[in-house]
Amino acid sequence: MTTAGNVIKCKAVVAWEPQQPVVIEEIEVAPPQANEVRIKIVSTALCHSDLYCLLKVVEKEFFPVVLGHEAAGIVESVGPGVTEFQPGDKVIPLYLPQCGECRFCKIQSCFILTSHRHHSRLTCNGQKLRQFMGISTFSEYTVAHQMAVAKIDPDAPLDKVCLLGCGVCTGYGAAVNTAKVEPGSTCAVFGLGAVGLAAVMGCEAAGAKRIIVVDINPDKFEKAREFGATDFVNPKDHNKPISQVLMEMTGGGVDYSLECVGDVECMRSALESCVKGWGVSVIVGLTDMQDVTTRPLQLTSGRTWTGCLFGGFKSKDAVPKMVKDYLEKKLKLDEFISHTMTMDEINDAIDLMKQGKCFSTK
Repeated sequence: MTTAGNVIKCKAVVAWEPQQPVVIEEIEVAPPQANEVRIKIVSTALCHSDLYCLLKVVEKEFFPVVLGHEAAGIVESVGPGVTEFQPGDKVIPLYLPQCGECRFCKIQSCFILTSHRHHSRLTCNGQKLRQFMGISTFSEYTVAHQMAVAKIDPDAPLDKVCLLGCGVCTGYGAAVNTAKVEPGSTCAVFGLGAVGLAAVMGCEAAGAKRIIVVDINPDKFEKAREFGATDFVNPKDHNKPISQVLMEMTGGGVDYSLECVGDVECMRSALESCVKGWGVSVIVGLTDMQDVTTRPLQLTSGRTWTGCLFGGFKSKDAVPKMVKDYLEKKLKLDEFISHTMTMDEINDAIDLMKQGKCFSTK
């Protein structure tokens, strides 16, 4: 029996309110409208941004919501006006759409505002559910605007390339696109979640000679070595600012630092770990809870402080290329996966991430 044109009932993870366990519910997924694509989600990963929104966002209008934004699936049906996709295509939904026509698409990465996202096609018992980042991948089916979907190689394993929907592109691109790490340089990566490990991988791919990783969990250091890390620093082992430790290790500071934690104090430390005159520090981690500050002299001395979203990639252009690089063994993905779990185990997965016991869970 065909599902095209019909409402699909399926399981989804619903966050009814902040700071509470999520609930597996049966929801209704409406057919795609004009320029929309309905996707059967095959694999989705848990990203720290999902956790951040569940635990830190307290505005009641944000809930109820179906979280999830790092996934891969198969096109089930398309709405009127869609010519780029057809049922059966393997795709990755994109939380950062690319229209190809706005000023941002034409110049740099495409930062589409929320107002450009389509209305939610998800309901539960008649109640509208917010679609997180316009894609909501913690559901067996979802609907996305065609500008928020990338068609990928039909040979791609969806349970691996789903990681390219956010974390791996974000960290890798922060190093190669935003920091523009140069061969022979010294880098420091703060935080060894999936984004941080991807940043390490990006630094190595760019030819960095020395890659120092900073994390309070020493259990992650061996994994970081697999991605190219050369030195390991645990702030708990030192009684001085970590920026001072790194400056002493490197004779004045690192050429590039990447903050992949989402902590304002780490952001400042990462900046102040950079060498004067040319050091570049990139804010990669997500937070909107506090202001980030430093003294003007840290910048007037020649350091550059910047940030990036999705690694500075243009999503629809870059994701298929990243998939190709993985298939050609130019990019690691399998090594990021620490746990494979079912939808019914989502709260267990959230607990693992809270405890820092996973890199990427799908």
